[in-house]
Amino acid sequence: MKEQKSYTVDEATKKLEYFCAYQDRCHKEVISKLRNMNMIPQAIDHIVTHLIKDNFLNEERFAKSFARGKFRVKKWGKRRIVQELKLRDISKYNIKTALKEINEEDYFQVFHELAEKRWEQLEGEKLQVRKKKFIDYLLYRGWESNMVYEKMNDFIR
Repeated sequence: MKEQKSYTVDEATKKLEYFCAYQDRCHKEVISKLRNMNMIPQAIDHIVTHLIKDNFLNEERFAKSFARGKFRVKKWGKRRIVQELKLRDISKYNIKTALKEINEEDYFQVFHELAEKRWEQLEGEKLQVRKKKFIDYLLYRGWESNMVYEKMNDFIR
């Protein structure tokens, strides 16, 4: 079995500063990383406090960049973004702030483009199968069900 490397508080702090500088992180990720490094709870508290004080760790900034990135890159809807932020123990306030990062016009435009592209991909399927696959795809990506069903009804008309 491989021996677990032990870190001093200073070594762990430097390692986590780099970890947080490379990409925005949430508190849960940082604490998990420190636990994996076998740091004791007092050291974890000390390092997390240092990272927050020196602005390496900022949950609001993390939530905002997470929401922007998942919307722009993965084309996730707000429901999926909220769900994923909750899994990372982000506060309701920060989730609300993060969702403001998504422009409403862009949100609807991306939804319509995604929906039209998916509907076309399913051409040739039986109508029931096509409807189910279309709905499942968009709901999985976190788009609001009322939007999904309205769009599907627009295609059927």
